[in-house]
Amino acid sequence: MPYNAELDHNLFSKSWESELHRLTVSVFSYNNGPKKMQISRSSRDSQGEFKFAKLGRMTKDEVEAVFPMVEEALKHMD
Repeated sequence: MPYNAELDHNLFSKSWESELHRLTVSVFSYNNGPKKMQISRSSRDSQGEFKFAKLGRMTKDEVEAVFPMVEEALKHMD
């Protein structure tokens, strides 16, 4: 069965931005299936627009910003 964007429901999403990056914690449910958390990173390009980037390693500031968002996202996964 191919992916259908209409069946992918965003139940929670919160972001944190620095000068160079944006981290987003989201909770999704596909086709009313199990709720799953996603953490994504976007980086600014030379024009200042955010573009998708691999999450990879995180700085201490990024981890400290993500922890409260993860705790809040967990409440949406019940």
